[in-house]
Amino acid sequence: MRTPLELQIQTLPDNPGVYQYFDKDDKLLYVGKAKNLKKRVMSYFNKVHDTGRTNVMVKKIASVKHIVVPTESEALLLENNLIKKLQPRYNIMLKDDKTYPWICIKREPFSRVFSTRKVIKDGSEYFGPYTSFKTVHTLLDLIKELYPLRTCNYDLTETNIRTGKYKVCLEYHLGNCKGPCEGHEPLAVYQDHVEAIRQILKGNFKESLKDFRKLMQELAMDMRFEEAQKIKEKIGVLENYQAKSTVFNPKISNLDVFTIISDESMAYVNYIQVSHGAIIRSHTMEIKKKLDEPNEEILELAVVELRERFHLQSKEILVPFPISVGENITVTVPKLGDKKMILDLSERNARFFRMDQLKQIKIVDPDRHTNRIMAQMKADLRLPEEPRHIECFDNSNIQGTNPVSACVVFKDGKASKKDYRHFNIKTVVGPDDFASMEEVVFRRYRRLLDENEPLPQLIIIDGGKGQLSSALKSLDALGLRGKITILGIAKRLEEIFYPGDSVPLYLDKKSETLKIIQQLRNEAHRFGITFHRDKRSKSALQTSVETIPGIGEKTMVTLLKHFKSVKRMAAAPEEEIAKVVGPSKAKKITEFYQEKTK
Repeated sequence: MRTPLELQIQTLPDNPGVYQYFDKDDKLLYVGKAKNLKKRVMSYFNKVHDTGRTNVMVKKIASVKHIVVPTESEALLLENNLIKKLQPRYNIMLKDDKTYPWICIKREPFSRVFSTRKVIKDGSEYFGPYTSFKTVHTLLDLIKELYPLRTCNYDLTETNIRTGKYKVCLEYHLGNCKGPCEGHEPLAVYQDHVEAIRQILKGNFKESLKDFRKLMQELAMDMRFEEAQKIKEKIGVLENYQAKSTVFNPKISNLDVFTIISDESMAYVNYIQVSHGAIIRSHTMEIKKKLDEPNEEILELAVVELRERFHLQSKEILVPFPISVGENITVTVPKLGDKKMILDLSERNARFFRMDQLKQIKIVDPDRHTNRIMAQMKADLRLPEEPRHIECFDNSNIQGTNPVSACVVFKDGKASKKDYRHFNIKTVVGPDDFASMEEVVFRRYRRLLDENEPLPQLIIIDGGKGQLSSALKSLDALGLRGKITILGIAKRLEEIFYPGDSVPLYLDKKSETLKIIQQLRNEAHRFGITFHRDKRSKSALQTSVETIPGIGEKTMVTLLKHFKSVKRMAAAPEEEIAKVVGPSKAKKITEFYQEKTK
């Protein structure tokens, strides 16, 4: 029997993220990042570690929690924030006050652009943080090459410039600055350059890259190839640069994000706390649903509960749809931008949490998992009862030759291969899928009725309205209409048709109901096409065997394996055939083909 910790580890996703270890008293032991959460966490339990400290920590681990993020670099940033906020016992690195670098556009006349590790609320703009100082230096070098800016900390007010308080420095004589301190560069032109830099830092550097490539070409024309190569390397870094990260925008501060994912019986509410643009906490709450509570009501209750539990004081919350949680709280439903990215991240974590729970349920209590799936299918397909027994039909033929049909059976959502049946079409001549479907459905359920066998709760017809109507005729003839639910699925758009309803049903592409229907359809197609191929091959072989008196199937198979085709066998000399099947049979075969060519 697996322990709860083993179940948690087994159901971790193979995605980048941050994991947290807790002891039996629910105290945080360690925070780490991983490119693959499942592999990284499992590695702690699959070997003896070099340090006694790590071995002691592993023995204390009682549970694992995780937060999924899109990339490994974003996991690094999130790990940094969580360690500084939560101070786990077994984390040594990142506990100090070291932070990742930002690029600042200072709010002042003739704005400076520089790197910093401190975010000061003085109206300046901050971009980042960056996980690598190499990227920061590359960006700053690019900015310096394209837009010469001042590096001094002079107070360049209009009065100070006009009165000549400052003089140009060495940077001006080197060409790295245009000398705004002496009025050699107008403020409007300088701030235009700053706006171009702002776009680069946001990731909108198309025009700047164009100018940069131009600079590279000019350097190459001047035979300054080493400098041109350095510029080319910086362009390569910038083309792979992403301006956004898990830590979004320092202007987004003191914000709470809530999303909800639900199924028939459970709801999962994820909460993310954002402070100064950084994620500092994430938690997913599992809620058992009562009756048919809408997601809006569940989320409203969950928001109140979580705000009280974590003593949240934020004045703004992000949610996927409008809810009512009090007059003093601003409810925002973002449609795009940084806030929408945070909301999407929260929803992703709720989905992964739900997947983890379902995997654990499937392992520990498979009956509960099956019951949930059946209840979901009943609701999604509007069925009168749970489809514990489902049958699916598919036809297979090539231009009307060797027509066959297949019936596959699923019980409790799983294939029951011993109940599969295939049919040779007996009453239909030529390629008529509709008539073939009518025949096999009639034969299948007439036999079940005659043998007093249980009937399915759901019949699925692989095809559109035409095949569905044909199958319905057979149910009418047997008096089963209304006793069994029947529907058709069209392959192109996965449309589900009901008898007498011209408007198809479209299920969510990710829904488990649609996945089971697709499994049924694909299995019916596989089973039918396999039977059709076997029948076609046997028919081709029997054609040759039956036309040669005294030659049986085994002999013909032996000859075909040797000569590879009937044509080569017919052209072979009698001596060569005799080497394979003996002189008596060789003589019969040779005489048959000689007589045939006369």
